[in-house]
Amino acid sequence: MEQAVVEAEQMVQRLLHATNDHDLEALVACFADDYENVTPAHPARGFRGGAQVRRNWEQIFAFVPDLRAEVARTAVDGDVVWTEWEMTGTRRDGSAHCMRGVVIFCVHGDVARWARFYLEPVDLSAGTVDDAVRKHVVR
Repeated sequence: MEQAVVEAEQMVQRLLHATNDHDLEALVACFADDYENVTPAHPARGFRGGAQVRRNWEQIFAFVPDLRAEVARTAVDGDVVWTEWEMTGTRRDGSAHCMRGVVIFCVHGDVARWARFYLEPVDLSAGTVDDAVRKHVVR
């Protein structure tokens, strides 16, 4: 197996374990110091750097103390790995936390260099696909 594929798969497993163990140091170690996070659906949320990764996850672990993550599927092409995530838990106020989506990582060495982030809160509200289409295209 190609080394880049092995490294990509191993980084995802380390990230998953660090998330579920709430191990901030191990989680931050999965990302390059100059890591770039691009959020195409929310461009202003993009950021660069491991310091922001740390700030994000300090807050997540603090406000969802029982957070659990699962990686449902992965696909690896060289140093790029597509991952489908589900993160669940209970927020400090007692409300449910659930996010699902895809994160595409580029891994060099044993760390993520960049990601395209499509993880979003799950909307459990009523509504059909027709309602959603109309909401986005009818004015």
